[in-house]
Amino acid sequence: MRLNKILLFLLIAVTILIACSKNLLDQRPLGNLDDQGIKTKAGVEGLLVGAYSLLDGVGSPNSNSPWESAGSNWLYGSVCGSEAHKGTQSNDQPDMQSIERFKTTANNPFMGSKWGTLYDGAQRCNDVIRIMRQVNSLTSSDTVQYRAEALCLRAHYHIEAKLMWNRVPFIDEYIIYPNDDYKVSNAEEIWPRIEEDLGYAVAHLPEFQDEKGKVNRYTALALLAKAFLFQHKYDSAKTVLDIIISSGKYSLGKFEDNFNAAIKNGPESVFAAQSTVNDNAGGNNGNLGDILNYPNGSGPVGCCGFFQPSQYLVNHFKTDPSTGLPDLDNYNLVDVKNDVGLLSGDPFVPYTGSLDPRLDHTVGRRGIPYLDWGINPGDDWIREQSSGGPYTPIKNMYLKSQAGTYSDITFWTTGPNAININLIRYAEILLWAAEAEVLSLNGSLSKAQGYVNQLRSRAADPSGWVYKYKDDQHPELGFSDTAAANYHVNPYPGTWTDPVFALKAIRYESMLELGMEGHRFFDLVRWGIAETEINTYLVKEKNITGYLAEAQFDSTQDNYFPIPQSEIDKTDHHLIQNPNY
Repeated sequence: MRLNKILLFLLIAVTILIACSKNLLDQRPLGNLDDQGIKTKAGVEGLLVGAYSLLDGVGSPNSNSPWESAGSNWLYGSVCGSEAHKGTQSNDQPDMQSIERFKTTANNPFMGSKWGTLYDGAQRCNDVIRIMRQVNSLTSSDTVQYRAEALCLRAHYHIEAKLMWNRVPFIDEYIIYPNDDYKVSNAEEIWPRIEEDLGYAVAHLPEFQDEKGKVNRYTALALLAKAFLFQHKYDSAKTVLDIIISSGKYSLGKFEDNFNAAIKNGPESVFAAQSTVNDNAGGNNGNLGDILNYPNGSGPVGCCGFFQPSQYLVNHFKTDPSTGLPDLDNYNLVDVKNDVGLLSGDPFVPYTGSLDPRLDHTVGRRGIPYLDWGINPGDDWIREQSSGGPYTPIKNMYLKSQAGTYSDITFWTTGPNAININLIRYAEILLWAAEAEVLSLNGSLSKAQGYVNQLRSRAADPSGWVYKYKDDQHPELGFSDTAAANYHVNPYPGTWTDPVFALKAIRYESMLELGMEGHRFFDLVRWGIAETEINTYLVKEKNITGYLAEAQFDSTQDNYFPIPQSEIDKTDHHLIQNPNY
């Protein structure tokens, strides 16, 4: 009887609560945009933020893990481009290993994650364009601005897809993919649509934006130049690149500043995915796509030993002791000394030959200061030398003095940090311009040499070198005036007269300048030398990394990755697979 009374009382109380609280319960969910909230100026701006947010490749529900869809393209562009090994242990992340060995299939989950993230990014851009048409409070200036930003970003996501798979569909605002129309086709070439998007963006974006990280007219011009280069439209690329360079809006700062969270969005940043930490996002805005790519063991972060630079990459940084120039043909005959097979307690003297100083801003190697973290001890920071070699990445690593400020304190590792992902640096603009000068009908070898020499002159400037610590036991005391290695680099002398040599020098310089930044594989493919370059690399590296023994690159298949089988199935085979997969 007592129990029944209690139940009756509770029922009455709940009924009264419901009757009196209809308005309370009928509330728009906080943190979400419903139809009412989205069709406002703030709603459209929120959608645009969402379109920007996938530039780092992190946050799409279509991705299984952030490293599978990383906006840095460290796996697809650098590991596949001969700059690095997957790293860690041979049996760790086998799907990643199959990509590195050029043995992947259309069912590899990495393919689906990357595809899904890029097309999620494109669809978010389309959402901006669709919804803003339904908002009466927007001015004509607002709609032009939002459309220009969305189209610029949409072009970027489609360029990324194009470089990965070549035969891809173009998804505009009239297709809600994959929800409404699964039967999209990849039969048509999408470069004209990309150029159309970027043409609008160039015409309507401002020269600069007040908010850091937003695309501007020069971002759109840079993406347009990239589209032209990948189509071998060198005259068109030269015209666009001349506009960017002659504007004087960008310049070369210190090389290492491009990878310093405290000095990001500097004079060299043309297009970058913004990273932030300690912002109540649990580290998720701190470039999680590279979360595995830090020294292992007792090293900074301590996890997880992936993305280890290759000996092949390191050997490129050797210079002639008399001229300070690279040997474009024989760089790989003798290795820069490494500590393979040695424990950290074993004696080791680093390579004493002459080097380009960009090496030690790109690769962590035994016996050399690793930023302000201390002398790199070698094996203690390596998970398994026989799988990944002796080197560690460095461009994605924050300073020890910045820990807790520019690294996230809430994540399960200390890896998430505020270093931006450099999607396009001004240095790359100069390299593109040099290439266009060589290959366009009205180009100048002298101008091409000048662009390359701007980069080499920066590398030759001692103010940008790595220096020994004042006290190796106390790196916090700062650096001495003694260079950490035998750095010797000079600009190319005289005047270039041979276009074949000029192209070789430009392509070589690209590796020195952009190494470990996710570009190399795609450049090798567009240059038509991927098979030769990558197989030469594999001959060298399979002696270090045993699981590469059977790896082989075949340009009839491997210039592009397999389209995810799940996407082909969704479209009832309207999407056609790439050759030989």
